Amino acid sequence: MKLTTALTSLAALAIAFPAYADFQLSDRYTDTDGDLIADIPTDASNLIDPDTLIFAYTPVEDPAVYAEVWQGFLDHMAEKTGKKIQFFPVQSNAAQIEAMRAGRLHVAGFNTGSNPLAVACAGFRPFAMMAAEDGSFGYEMEIITYPGSGIAKVEDIKGKSMAFTAETSNSGFKAPSAILKAEFGMEAGTDFEPAFSGAHDNSILGVANKDYPAAAIANSVKGRMIDREVVTEDQLVTIYKSQTFPTTGYGTVYNLTPDLQDKIQDAFFSFDWEGSALAEEFGRNGENQFIEITFKDDWSVIRTIDDANGVVYECN
Repeated sequence: MKLTTALTSLAALAIAFPAYADFQLSDRYTDTDGDLIADIPTDASNLIDPDTLIFAYTPVEDPAVYAEVWQGFLDHMAEKTGKKIQFFPVQSNAAQIEAMRAGRLHVAGFNTGSNPLAVACAGFRPFAMMAAEDGSFGYEMEIITYPGSGIAKVEDIKGKSMAFTAETSNSGFKAPSAILKAEFGMEAGTDFEPAFSGAHDNSILGVANKDYPAAAIANSVKGRMIDREVVTEDQLVTIYKSQTFPTTGYGTVYNLTPDLQDKIQDAFFSFDWEGSALAEEFGRNGENQFIEITFKDDWSVIRTIDDANGVVYECN
């Protein structure tokens, strides 16, 4: 499935050649077929087949909530793979990437912005994404404030502070940075003071509680928080909404045995969402299935945003 939304305001920043042209994997990986993800090793001695698979979902404010949300799916994966499955509650995008790079994480959902870094530096092989029944997917970046903040439009953020989530986040940092510069001539540290909350939940709660005058967030997270009554709609005001971006990408580390990778993929695509905790949580965004994706095609817009921001994927 292709992301068909135009680059709109980012078009002027897009490089003249395809967005994947300069994307490079770490030297520890190979990409002989040109799909931009690490090849599965052909030497059996470089493959792993662990008795317990470690799974992690992208960092959230309360990982314990999502451990329960994912449990039914993890039970299904255990049945399909014949493996024990352990949920790993990561605290940051960097920690999640490092865990996979170090061999301590086997299956994961990496958020939109950290997907390229996970692919380049940790051997992540994304293959799935959540979508609606009609196959549509994605979310928008919103810049939010609270009623009475004195901020009625984006330009009003000048001279104030604005919360981001983390530098690896697409909607929490990369996209708003590119958009603020391209559309409004505004840069963090020059026109406003940046703050980093660590997670979309934190940024949304921070604005709702008037700790931050403004924040850049993923509206999918905002929608779920409103639905769970963590915050209310009247606590938040949206002053900017972006184009649609792909959401969390799910996949495996590159060096699991091919048979195990196939079984894990089957677990995703055969999972019955009806009545599940996943459906209850992510159905708040209209998502009720996993669909097949490719990093080369579906993340091209994200790589273009990274290029616009001068991002370099450094793998130490």
